[in-house]
Amino acid sequence: MARRERLRPVDAGPACGVRIGGRRTELLLMAGIPATMRAAVLHGPGQLRLAERPVPQPGPGEVLVRVEAVGTCGSDVHYYRHGRIGDFVVREPLVLGHEAAGTVVACGPGTDTRRMGRRVSIEPGTPCGSCGECRPGRYNLCPDMRFLATPPVDGAFCEYLAVHQDFAHEVPDCPTIEEAALLEPLSVAVWACRKARVAPGDRVLITGAGPIGLVTAQTARAFGAREVMVTDVLPRRLALACAHGATGLDVSATPLREAGYTPTVLLECSGVPEVSGEAIRTVGRAGRVVLVGMGGDEIPLPLSRVQHHELELTGTFRYAHTWPTATALVASGAVRLDSLVSHGYGLAEAESALTVATHDASAVKAVIYPQR
Repeated sequence: MARRERLRPVDAGPACGVRIGGRRTELLLMAGIPATMRAAVLHGPGQLRLAERPVPQPGPGEVLVRVEAVGTCGSDVHYYRHGRIGDFVVREPLVLGHEAAGTVVACGPGTDTRRMGRRVSIEPGTPCGSCGECRPGRYNLCPDMRFLATPPVDGAFCEYLAVHQDFAHEVPDCPTIEEAALLEPLSVAVWACRKARVAPGDRVLITGAGPIGLVTAQTARAFGAREVMVTDVLPRRLALACAHGATGLDVSATPLREAGYTPTVLLECSGVPEVSGEAIRTVGRAGRVVLVGMGGDEIPLPLSRVQHHELELTGTFRYAHTWPTATALVASGAVRLDSLVSHGYGLAEAESALTVATHDASAVKAVIYPQR
């Protein structure tokens, strides 16, 4: 994350990981934490370099996490390729990565020191907590949100990360560190299914079998949908969807309009404007449409379908209050995240993780292990 102010001396022992008597380096060494760490830093489009940076100090209410797994997201790839996403422009060197998990190794002032040594999944957004969106609980819409790997906030392609303790969720029941990291994309799916009010008996259409579409298909089934159809043009990804109880439709062979499927819920995960418009035309009367994928700024909206069928249409932006549900879905086995992981890389290979999908058709989700 961004550089923090130096901590004031506090009355605490070295096991808490806070600064004692101004001797930052001495404390970090006593706690078994190095003074510096490696980070994969983006300097511009296609320019990712490994750098040595100071280990961040946990401020009041923060914990220091030893980062052990980070999933690569489409947004990371987009920043790497283009140096921007919409109005968010990489103007200064930026550490990418926001799907992260690890172990708490130090605590800042005012933090429960019993969290030391606990495995956590990191919710990557820190809202202000006091605005008109945060107070009613819609903190995902906070205008002052600081979100990892969104300029100018550094992300998690690094060995250590300081985060607010409220957004470092303990995950003792997640079988693997990879699944703990991928609770972040699962949270996107949970939020989408909540917005769509997916319930037992629903027939769900999911357009796009990328990582979000695949995990959303599992989540819709876990929410009780009786049928889930996933569309894509890549047979391997459709096979992954079918392995978890969905029906796959290769739209390169059978156009969606000819499939004869009338969903009660559409979860649009492709982000392709033309796909969105075509899919909305299939939704049944009083159906719900949730736009999840981020692609073009505009879509061709079939207004007559929306009006004559009284469709509900909304978008999603990140998530709020989803980690307990996501963790429970993984712990119960209702959602399997390990099937998404197709490639693993050390921190020095971060560039390979961001580019593997361009030359390997089997790529679904690449995970970076910063301690390697």
